[in-house]
Amino acid sequence: MKALSGVSFDVAPGSITAVIGPNGAGKTSLFNTISGFYRPTSGSVRYQGQDITRIPAPRRAKMGLGRSFQNIALFRGMTVLDNIKLGRHAHLKSNVLDALFYIGRARREEAELRADIEERIIDFLEIDHIRHAPVSALSYGLQKRVEMARALAMQPEILMLDEPVAGMNREETEDMARFILDVRAEWGVTVLMVEHDMGMVMDLSDHVVVLNFGQVIAQGAPATVQADPEVIRAYLGSGDVGDLRRKLHATAGAV
Repeated sequence: MKALSGVSFDVAPGSITAVIGPNGAGKTSLFNTISGFYRPTSGSVRYQGQDITRIPAPRRAKMGLGRSFQNIALFRGMTVLDNIKLGRHAHLKSNVLDALFYIGRARREEAELRADIEERIIDFLEIDHIRHAPVSALSYGLQKRVEMARALAMQPEILMLDEPVAGMNREETEDMARFILDVRAEWGVTVLMVEHDMGMVMDLSDHVVVLNFGQVIAQGAPATVQADPEVIRAYLGSGDVGDLRRKLHATAGAV
């Protein structure tokens, strides 16, 4: 069985594109393929016109593909600040000797990195009060925010967010939605996200791609996708547009 088959879509620069679909539809497999953790047996992944299918994940990150993960992938014994700093690793130019003795370029890079993270990313995501706290001491919602901060430290041109509000309460979800809109508006970052929260998807997205059983069954503007009979059948097993709309409105009202 193929995890993905014939999947094709574009992400417009400066847009927020959401990938949705039932559980097991292939959404995380798609993210892993785009970011380089999986290599497809056929087809290609193209970024800014370049075929990156055979480029390993660390190089893709350096090229501008930053991502978070469905299951939080932070170092729980390290502080918030140290976790975020790890996101810039791919861009550092210091050699092993510099880093070992913490001299010259390594010292300058560390100072520049810390200033950028503290003055931009930590302030932007409103986490200054926890920057020295160990990740293990944080709530789930704050850990998701730290993971987004680490992805932003990678200086991405495309920020890939895998279920950014999963498990969050209403207030945390609203905060994350605001950060996603702001990172696009203020930093010019393109956002590609996988998300189950339909209210958030419909409110934030410019373009929605729907997967089911590893295939794209619909894509387009949120309103168009919302009314597509194939999408409704994938989620509800029926063609009742009214049912889906009521479900979406109920979800949005709970956010």
